[in-house]
Amino acid sequence: MRVRSIESADLPALLALAQSTGVGVTTLPANAERLGRRIYASLATLAQAPDPARASLLFVLDDPARPQHVVGICGLEGALGMSEPWYNYRVGAAVHASRELGLYRRLETLFLSNDLTGAAELCSLFLHPDWRRDGNGSLLSKSRFLFLAEFPEYFSPRVIAEMRGVSDEHGRSPFWESLGRHFFSMEFSEADYLTGIGNKSFIAELMPQHLIYTAFLSAPARAVIGQVHANTRPALALLTGEGFRYNGYVDIFDAGPAVECPLADIRAVRDSLCLLAADRPPPAQAQAQPWLVSNRRRHGFAVTLAHTAPDADGQLPLDAQALAALAIAPGDSVRAVPLSRPHPNRP
Repeated sequence: MRVRSIESADLPALLALAQSTGVGVTTLPANAERLGRRIYASLATLAQAPDPARASLLFVLDDPARPQHVVGICGLEGALGMSEPWYNYRVGAAVHASRELGLYRRLETLFLSNDLTGAAELCSLFLHPDWRRDGNGSLLSKSRFLFLAEFPEYFSPRVIAEMRGVSDEHGRSPFWESLGRHFFSMEFSEADYLTGIGNKSFIAELMPQHLIYTAFLSAPARAVIGQVHANTRPALALLTGEGFRYNGYVDIFDAGPAVECPLADIRAVRDSLCLLAADRPPPAQAQAQPWLVSNRRRHGFAVTLAHTAPDADGQLPLDAQALAALAIAPGDSVRAVPLSRPHPNRP
């Protein structure tokens, strides 16, 4: 399997994939016009001089033997909120105390903010359930880090990821039911969809601009603030392992957490190496481990997973399948990094 830059011909496969995501993946709406614009924006980003304010990129997971059979997608945004407001709730606290009465109360609060404006974003991550195996999820998500490492000029130095919040099997969000529904006369799924196709202006017009005490919300709503959907827990664990941390910002619809990390501090960015591809068998099993390998190309960017390890002379053994997936030849430069942080007891 490989991750590659999206192409115009991928629209039908991408639309079919979007129709299977369910509620909560707001940047991947099942809307052909919107998805077509996102594909065009990705192609335009690579055709123009780097500009984080305009950078918007999509990548797809496919089998090189069946390139139009797209089974996963992921994206990158260069800098959020440069053309329209970007909203989150900042989770804070308000303290009410009286020494005379012996009372002390610390209450959690939510405040509508634009604090994450300007940050780069990991977005649009979705892998078809039938392909959630064999390391495909890690390949799809982490492939973006090699693009960040190779082309940092396209992105803000602060990187965030908004994680899908809690909703039930019917797409109902307890946070939305307790808060958002009072200001929007629509179902959560409809508001989620409208956000995904770019209709965000109504957020500023209808959401309360003042401080919200979470004590006024229902117990189920309070319980999901900063929590992720069960299907999103592996993705959160993956990002945490790369250095991302929750700093108190949540989505205004489902209260899913935003996690963040400086671009240069992301493990796969910081530890990636530039090596030369070598057409020879990988090292012995004891030394080899899964490595993410990219072809370092802006146009035709691709990443695959190879069980290998660098030689002392700065070469990376790759089999014929990996070379073909990356469309490279022996001697070409690649960027590579271990798929995961080495175990502390591993030499």
